[in-house]
Amino acid sequence: MAKVITPRAEDYSKWYNDIVVEADLAEQSAVRGCMVIKPYGYAIWEKIQQVMDGMFKETGVQNAYFPLFIPKSFFSREAEHVAGFAKECAVVTHHRLMNDPEGKGVVVDPDARLEEELIVRPTSETIIWSVYKNWVKSWRDLPILCNQWCNVVRWEMRTRPFLRTSEFLWQEGHTAHATAGEAEERAKMMVQVYAKFVREWMSIPVIVGHKSPNERFAGALDTLTIEAMMQDGKALQAGTSHFLGQNFGKSFDVQFAAPDGSLQYAWATSWGVSTRLMGALIMVHSDDEGLVLPPKLAPIQVVMVPIYKTEEERNAVLGKFEEIAGALKAKGISVNIDSRDTLRPGFKFAEWEVKGVPVRLALGARDLAAGSIEVFRRDTLSKETVSIDSVADGIPALLDDIQANIYKKALDFRASNVEKCDSWEEFKAKIGTGKFLLCHWDGTPETEQAIKDATKATIRCIPVDSFVCEEEGTDIFSGKPSHRRVVFAIAY
Repeated sequence: MAKVITPRAEDYSKWYNDIVVEADLAEQSAVRGCMVIKPYGYAIWEKIQQVMDGMFKETGVQNAYFPLFIPKSFFSREAEHVAGFAKECAVVTHHRLMNDPEGKGVVVDPDARLEEELIVRPTSETIIWSVYKNWVKSWRDLPILCNQWCNVVRWEMRTRPFLRTSEFLWQEGHTAHATAGEAEERAKMMVQVYAKFVREWMSIPVIVGHKSPNERFAGALDTLTIEAMMQDGKALQAGTSHFLGQNFGKSFDVQFAAPDGSLQYAWATSWGVSTRLMGALIMVHSDDEGLVLPPKLAPIQVVMVPIYKTEEERNAVLGKFEEIAGALKAKGISVNIDSRDTLRPGFKFAEWEVKGVPVRLALGARDLAAGSIEVFRRDTLSKETVSIDSVADGIPALLDDIQANIYKKALDFRASNVEKCDSWEEFKAKIGTGKFLLCHWDGTPETEQAIKDATKATIRCIPVDSFVCEEEGTDIFSGKPSHRRVVFAIAY
């Protein structure tokens, strides 16, 4: 089964698409650019949701839901915001269908045109701040800390499952504050929540930093980001958190009475991650055999494959598996006993390897008689024989080791592909070879755009954590003075 996956070295893009299909994560739909997330893929997304939702709520955030449709006039109130999304918007113009008078099926009723077109949400700042106006009267009504889990539509021309689709799932947090300081702190807090989740649960190392002005979210005064390196050396923006200033407060007249009696506009943040994280999960950890999942997010953490010839052997092996499964479930570990009679063990092994199940247990009648069991770990493709009586006790530590090992593997890969670069010629030679380059930048959007036009590389972030490079130098392109290095890369 694994042989249907194209090797990474042969065609990285096809390798990715093969894993999405063969691991049963998603498939194309009848609507161009949209995908069907299959149960196994959605189970991973559900785990992501569950964990992150709890992390949000620990910071005081509450969930709400806001409309899918946004009046077009709302976008006109924030010029920079609408400019950032105008080319991606799906627009609803009519509200009714009718039978074609000529009998050619169903057509749009020309008399059902909407008085005002509706935009299918590409993001919800405008509709949410139109509601916040009704919620905020006094400083005592602040802060508002809301999040919603929903779908959005951004009409993409070139799509790829999970990484870039016309419709995708995400969460979007929107907060309102009495002061700029509180809003900025919330934006910083949420990007660190994202970083913690991606590092500790997804086992993906990320760089935290500020976006350059050219790369900021439309309408933001500051955008914070987490940037991850894929196995082809390209960057993936895995999550963003935005300080929006008072732009939306002013656009939607969200004012509050301050303690001194003055009327002031509320300060805003927004922050989100999407099913793009699923793409990161695939591209950071997987191999030529298929998907590799961190145990904390695996829908099935341990799969058990029985090996038998007779009905008596089958009953004995399955009975022992039920016993082990009970012990593992009591420890909070998810288990699947693959008792399908229509498939040979070798096929089952290949199927679960492709699906990235972290641990596989194989047990036959001879093993049972000898008191032993085979333990296979997906991250290293290695196996060992252990005592059947101790296997359940050893699984939690094994899962922890797998979680740590795949993080270290990804961290080591990134470390070997991050370099300082001080020469424009060196930059041009290396930027397309799968590197993150730490380079001096003069801080101007003109220089940034010129570098992008020449190489397709962008400033992924101005680091604030482990890659902080506050030092004097000269811009690699313009030769002007620079006070820091930034991360340049080719990105998805």
